[in-house]
Amino acid sequence: MVATTEKAPKGDFNEIRPGVKAPAKDTILTPRFYTTDFEEMANMDVSANAEELEAIIAEFKVDYNRHHFVRNDQFDGAWDHIQGERRQVFVEFLERSCTAEFSGFLLYKELARKLKGRNPLLAEGFDLMSRDEARHAGFLNKAMSDFDLQLDLGFLTKSKKYTFFKPKFIFYATYLSEKIGYWRYITIFRHLEQHPEDTIYPIFNFFDNWCQDENRHGDFFAAMMKSQPQFLNDLKARLWCRFFLLSVFATMYLNDIQRKSFYAALGLDAREYDIEVIKKTNESAGRLFPIILDVEDPKFFAELDKCTKHTAAVSEISQSNQPKVIQALRKIPHIVGIGSKLINLYFMKPISMETNRNTVR
Repeated sequence: MVATTEKAPKGDFNEIRPGVKAPAKDTILTPRFYTTDFEEMANMDVSANAEELEAIIAEFKVDYNRHHFVRNDQFDGAWDHIQGERRQVFVEFLERSCTAEFSGFLLYKELARKLKGRNPLLAEGFDLMSRDEARHAGFLNKAMSDFDLQLDLGFLTKSKKYTFFKPKFIFYATYLSEKIGYWRYITIFRHLEQHPEDTIYPIFNFFDNWCQDENRHGDFFAAMMKSQPQFLNDLKARLWCRFFLLSVFATMYLNDIQRKSFYAALGLDAREYDIEVIKKTNESAGRLFPIILDVEDPKFFAELDKCTKHTAAVSEISQSNQPKVIQALRKIPHIVGIGSKLINLYFMKPISMETNRNTVR
């Protein structure tokens, strides 16, 4: 049995009712909820790569992590030493992670429901992935309860704004989200394996198996894209691949640098951690995408560093006591600065993986 009767102080968080944290305010960097064109997805012919999809679904059915997400006595009082700013950023990490996992659950569950009977292969895959995401979200939400806070996931379902993406955009974004999730989890796990003294909370001990779920989910989306060659093989596909690679990398980088104290608590340098994760994810994407970003060019992270300075300035302005109109005016040059740097990054010469694959052959 796990004793969880004594709770740590909550810290400075808004609550919608006692013990239930108010959802974080939506910004361009916060996790989003998605919806899509279910009709188009239901009519999608995936027969060109059905064999690979069936093999991945067979792996899902094995359910390697069925008994993995079970709390044990490691959690008994494990939060007591997490105090002050460290507590604040740790709860924020749990909330962001829980929201992202729950977002995946909602999308996959709805896809499974809408595709059932119309596209049974995809419906089964989405249903099994929703099972995994529900476990992840529940495990993270339970961890928040150690800090005497939880998210009301039902309230979140109704109150969050949903972003509509066409299926092909869902594929690009979710494939990269799952793959970068894998590299984020495994990089933290491997670091803590070498430096166990930095394991400030037991949830990180679960990351090794956890990241394998993310990897399998990414493989499922990769298999779906392979069944739709138009999503990978023309000029528009190359442009969209660049866009989503940059979007996912920049969002993670700007978020993590803002929360560098969380990574410092784990013995990690946020910038070095993000660089490693981005490079590994970029490499993984190169096995599927026709192009990847040239993240080895020193200009890539130099431009992102300039973006982080603008982001920090925007955050500081938002926390000031100035009227909203004045705040908005002061933010304009920083928003323009971020936009201009991201445009520079988008138009950096990418690396053609098609050329590399042909060379290997």
